[in-house]
Amino acid sequence: MSEQPLDLQLLTSQADVLLRELAAVGSLRRGHIVVIGTSTSEVAGARIGTAGAADVAAALFAGWKPAADELGLHLAFQCCEHLNRALVVEEALLERYPHFEPVSVVPVPKAGGSMASHAYRRLTAARVIETIEAHAGIDVGDTLIGMHLRRVAVPARLSVRAIGHAHVTAAYTRPKLIGGARAVYEPEHEPDSSGNCN
Repeated sequence: MSEQPLDLQLLTSQADVLLRELAAVGSLRRGHIVVIGTSTSEVAGARIGTAGAADVAAALFAGWKPAADELGLHLAFQCCEHLNRALVVEEALLERYPHFEPVSVVPVPKAGGSMASHAYRRLTAARVIETIEAHAGIDVGDTLIGMHLRRVAVPARLSVRAIGHAHVTAAYTRPKLIGGARAVYEPEHEPDSSGNCN
């Protein structure tokens, strides 16, 4: 573990910047879902799953939640592998997306992880679901959030590449491009009606 104490205010600021930049790059709109995977152990300089840090979780949450509320985004906090990477969300998300079915479990630091545990205690009417199809995601510490993203994921190159000692990756999603060489993807570029297609 690192000898150098973490600047918790910096973590909060970095979390805020990450979410806002991702929203801009990925053209996220109100009601969209962002999955958050976080290893507070990695942020603190330890190996994932070995040294969960409640203060790190609180600092990151303090950056993500207000930004998400301002942008109108739903956050889904990924639990650790002991809960099969289930997700902590707010009841409001289930009202908007009723096909996500809640399960019965309470994430705790040793079974769920420090970040998911903190989110469960701080979100309004927190619920846990097993799967989600998020519009975008932020992964702090290589926690592997890809299973919870919609197809097709596009890497987002953001200004914050690390939080504490943890590597940061992010992605947004877009609809699949189908149809091949003759397909048109932008409405203003539609061909005239003289072409044939059988």
